[in-house]
Amino acid sequence: MVLLSLVASHSDIDLETVAKISADASQVASVVLASASPVAGAITLATCNRYEIYCEVPQSEDVPAARSEVITQIAASTGLSEETISTALISKTETDVIEHLFSVGAGLDSAVIGEREIAGQVRRALNEAQASGTATGSLVRLFQAASRTAKDVGSRTTLGSRGLSVVSVALELATDLSNDADWSTKDIVIFGTGAYAGATMALLRERGAHNVSVYSASGRADAFVASRGGTALDESTLEAALSHADIIIGCSGSDHRLMSSDITSLDRAERPLVAIDLALTHDFDPELGALAGVDLITLESVRMAAPEEQAQSLREARSIVLDAAETFATEQRERAADAAIVALRRHTQQVLESEVEKVRAQHGCTAAAEEVEFAMRRMMRQLLHVPTVRARELAAQGRAGEYIEALETLYGLAVDAPVAPSMKNAAGCPVTGTQSAAAHHDAPMQSPALRQVG
Repeated sequence: MVLLSLVASHSDIDLETVAKISADASQVASVVLASASPVAGAITLATCNRYEIYCEVPQSEDVPAARSEVITQIAASTGLSEETISTALISKTETDVIEHLFSVGAGLDSAVIGEREIAGQVRRALNEAQASGTATGSLVRLFQAASRTAKDVGSRTTLGSRGLSVVSVALELATDLSNDADWSTKDIVIFGTGAYAGATMALLRERGAHNVSVYSASGRADAFVASRGGTALDESTLEAALSHADIIIGCSGSDHRLMSSDITSLDRAERPLVAIDLALTHDFDPELGALAGVDLITLESVRMAAPEEQAQSLREARSIVLDAAETFATEQRERAADAAIVALRRHTQQVLESEVEKVRAQHGCTAAAEEVEFAMRRMMRQLLHVPTVRARELAAQGRAGEYIEALETLYGLAVDAPVAPSMKNAAGCPVTGTQSAAAHHDAPMQSPALRQVG
């Protein structure tokens, strides 16, 4: 099996393009699996400054077709041309996929280096893929290993020890712009109730903010404030809250954008306003920053203001990531030998059982026959030890193909590559997370196909 990722992030393209690609593309993984593409599984990682989709395909030859299908489906969901999507997405395969995801999860590819929020987003991406039935075993192992690596970076280095994040840097910028570090007196309005809104509320509480109101265009503000505090707003109370707000923070990325005309129509009596737009698709009209008395902080502002972490910590973190990526890649390559090992063992087992039957037929169930059978089985285990070790050694070096060719030459065996667990049912539709898990739990172990050739 081959790992493939298609990446659009702030590191390579502007955030506007990332936002356009992300729009309505959350279901691409399910749609791709329901198509006739060679994609066996997929996980989507979408954050405030990246859109990435990780896929598993059967063979290297399937990568172009898989990439083309993903691009086609993203174009269909966003309305952008396939050419635009293809140009914006950077393709990575195999080891590059592993190193990139491990770096992302550890916060090394973030706008704020070392930020910890991304680790949670990696975990949520995996959970969502498992719930929707789009994650294969290899992708699950990949994302779980990325999460473990992020924890190792956090515990073994001082990277991110200051607790910096996109939200915290944005709030620091707001403090500087308002020339007032006392958040307890500020009236604040948050737009959105998602993960970023939750992180924002937590950091506001740490800074002593008390007057926080929350608006959700989808009507989820009441449930949000019930567990996190604050005051829920609706259409009838939003205008009054905005009239008295010192800080407004956009975290929703919904279609309901606050326009500059909405602010100018308010009776604010020239009251200064700091608008923090953390939504990739913009909760606030970019023209807000041109209004008198209004300062606009965007994700681009955060990226420009994010401090550099200590060089030593960064080197240590990158070393941990590279070591973890190489270990995972080696384990994946060793798995490629499993089919060959099982095939060889099955072949020798068949030969052994045939000879054992001859001994039993000739000598019956005597002590001598049992002693001969025991000796034959012990000898077979000893004979298989070196070929088994060599299979894993060669696979770790990326030479599993040589081992498989040797089996065909020496024993006349052909080993079929193990087929990835299908995430589609008999009708070609994606199965649910529960169905997928049940199928994985109840299905018997599938051995690779073994056939005699020549």
